[in-house]
Amino acid sequence: MLGEYLISGRRAAEIAASVEQGVASGELAPGQVLPPMRELATLLGVNPNTVAAAYRTLRERGVIETAGRRGSRVRPRPASTARGSLRVEAPAGVRDLGAGNPDPALLPGLGEALAAAAAEHARSPRLYGETAVVPGLAAAARSGLDADGIPGGPVAVASGALDAIERVLMAHLKPGDAVAVEDPGWGALLDLVPALGMRVVPVALDEEGPLPGEVERALRAGAAALVVTGRAQNPTGAAVGERRAGELRSVLRDHPGLLLIEDDHGHAIVDVPVRPLAGVTERWAFVRSVSKAYGPDLRLAVVTGDELTVDRVTGRQRLGPGWVSSLLQCAVAHLWESGAVDVAAVARSYGERRNALVGALAERGVQAYGRTGMNVWVPVGDETGTVARMLHAGWAVAPGARFRMASRQGVRVTVSPLSLGDVEPLADALAAAAPPAAPVSYG
Repeated sequence: MLGEYLISGRRAAEIAASVEQGVASGELAPGQVLPPMRELATLLGVNPNTVAAAYRTLRERGVIETAGRRGSRVRPRPASTARGSLRVEAPAGVRDLGAGNPDPALLPGLGEALAAAAAEHARSPRLYGETAVVPGLAAAARSGLDADGIPGGPVAVASGALDAIERVLMAHLKPGDAVAVEDPGWGALLDLVPALGMRVVPVALDEEGPLPGEVERALRAGAAALVVTGRAQNPTGAAVGERRAGELRSVLRDHPGLLLIEDDHGHAIVDVPVRPLAGVTERWAFVRSVSKAYGPDLRLAVVTGDELTVDRVTGRQRLGPGWVSSLLQCAVAHLWESGAVDVAAVARSYGERRNALVGALAERGVQAYGRTGMNVWVPVGDETGTVARMLHAGWAVAPGARFRMASRQGVRVTVSPLSLGDVEPLADALAAAAPPAAPVSYG
């Protein structure tokens, strides 16, 4: 069953460590079936309860998963193997369309904002014991949230969207709980959930976002939390429209105890309105990051939600980093208040490139998706071969394995580095490199 690898140990911690070592070394491959608990207990000469405790620890750490009578097996993507490591390095002469970065030409200059933050610090240095959120940022954030119809609630600040989502999940869930996430979806989130010892439940989506029937299935299967990307979904570009939002609210009303998290990382780079679901469930959080529109290095996201959720997030934050730098907060507040980003122009720039690529691929018989944001998702029949052939043709694209669980194979193309003149040769290369996939939606 395990080939040449021998699990060892007398205590639960030792057995768990032995399995983790085998996974880390590659001797236990993803999908590898582990011995039944009683069988392994007999081999090691220990009580079956000891092996059960070891397997439970491994599940909580996201190393293995258990599927009833099919037994326990190494996770297809163990938490110790980050999906980001699946990226393709672009050698000299190859255009990198896989990194997922925004176009630097569309990011605002930070000099004026940082100078304003430094001047504010000189007037009134932030010291220990002060409020974690700078009042100017809280006011600017709340104004924007109110304008977008996000329910009222306190505002917290985290070090980016992923930090915020992790803090919200940890505020309510425990190891072993299930989290419903979009499939395909954000690779870092797909890594984070099992790293917290929680289980990922994939939810299929189309261009309008998560499918209501899929959400209902996941929640009836026991998912304690749901993460939804309202617009510029990574990697597909999906955006939740008014009709789909209504359908999802209808599903969520039957699950008032669910923890709902909405990720609005597309704020200020798309011109479609956000359709919030917040407030339908008792526990909710809405996360708005600045990375895509203002610069990834700012590392800041604002979080609002119900009072208990935000209170738990900020309480735990006080015991760790304490707060996000007030210099960054003041700089972001200045960027928002000064209108440093022309949202319509940024959205139009990304949209022209996305639409041109999707259209050029359609002319070549290749189905692709990219309704909003900076990415185009291309379903393919063989993503490994497609990535290799594209690299040979001079283009590095992101393998779909970084973003998917149960969904069909594909590749993600980030349009940020493209000019409109690049579209036709890129479409030619993709059409030649990508074996056709079955004509289905993202799920």
